[in-house]
Amino acid sequence: MNIIDLGLIDFDEACSIQERLAAGVFAGSGEETLLLMEHPSVFTIGSGGDEGNILDASVEVRRINRGGDVTYHGPGQLVGYPVIDLAKRGCDLHRYLRFNEELLLRAVAEYRVAAFRVPGRTGIWTCRGKLASIGVGVRRWVTMHGFALNVTTDLAQFTRINPCGMAGCPVTSLEAETGGVTLPEVKSRIGAMFEGVLDEFMPRGH
Repeated sequence: MNIIDLGLIDFDEACSIQERLAAGVFAGSGEETLLLMEHPSVFTIGSGGDEGNILDASVEVRRINRGGDVTYHGPGQLVGYPVIDLAKRGCDLHRYLRFNEELLLRAVAEYRVAAFRVPGRTGIWTCRGKLASIGVGVRRWVTMHGFALNVTTDLAQFTRINPCGMAGCPVTSLEAETGGVTLPEVKSRIGAMFEGVLDEFMPRGH
């Protein structure tokens, strides 16, 4: 498993890296990889997303090949793109989504944040609002895109959209929940946990 920190990187450049890695994993010539990064401010929308969930006419969105609706990415948000071969891990997309949630739930629990799932929704929440969004794409059973965890994100940006298609959805961050946390620390923690939680949830050969 490769864990690669891309730092602050343009959204389109990160997508190109994902495409290249996914092709290698499918061909059997590349390793499964977790890409960790921040993006400059950008709004994205899933392939089936509703542009009616964009509330600010000045917002430009990128329509991309993932599930889910519109969301915001920007500095202070930890974005993780796992490139995983689900064909060797059970071909279970539903369980893969639950794995992403479990990874984030365990990570934020280490900061004493009591996050939880909401039945029928993908992502994790606290009593203050949605803490992380998850939107994945799968091609030939190789995953792309992934999770976005608000660490020190500018939450005001989410007022310009219906986050993940949910009108009036409150959004929170680890900073708001804890009073003080740094993105490099959270990035390191999730990178260290990733492979163990993945092998627990979706062991290879199953």
